[in-house]
Amino acid sequence: MDATPLYLMTSLALVGSPGPNTMSLTAIGGAFGTRRGVPYMIGLDLGMVAVVALVGSGLWAAILSFPGIAPVVTVVASAYLIYLAYRIATAPPISRMEAPGRAPGVLPGVLLSLTNPKAYVSVAAVVSRFTLLPGRPVADELLKGGLFLALVVIVNVLWLAAGSLLARAVTNPRVGRWVNVTFAAVLVLSVAAAFV
Repeated sequence: MDATPLYLMTSLALVGSPGPNTMSLTAIGGAFGTRRGVPYMIGLDLGMVAVVALVGSGLWAAILSFPGIAPVVTVVASAYLIYLAYRIATAPPISRMEAPGRAPGVLPGVLLSLTNPKAYVSVAAVVSRFTLLPGRPVADELLKGGLFLALVVIVNVLWLAAGSLLARAVTNPRVGRWVNVTFAAVLVLSVAAAFV
């Protein structure tokens, strides 16, 4: 039986569910708009390419075997997410885009993906659980990684657009400010979830 449909459904559930990457992307879309959020989204996608390569090659497991590395990664990721939440909460409402405010670019997106524990867990969960090409381990890993990354790109576009559409639907600047603050609060909650 072909495991590809189940692999895709499981991957989609993991990739599409709220987490630091998706929530930050939605918040960026809401605070800065789709167009200004694209560089950040590209950074998240590039970071996920590295995560898939690290997990698929087994290098991430080797890195985590060093004592004390996992907590350091979690703290660094959490600190960056809290900083990003602050930037989103203080960004001008999207309906007032003429106001100053600079959206995060490619590098912050890459760094978030590389330090996002959910990213590694999600990749490891599907890569280790499914075999799509039995007897061909290299081709199997490449296919699983490629399919996973395709889903990441599709889902990220949707989360970015959703944040932007939600913010654009709000015409009152005061409500727009609350949208930004709410996005920031959800991002902080995703940080808290990493410690639970």
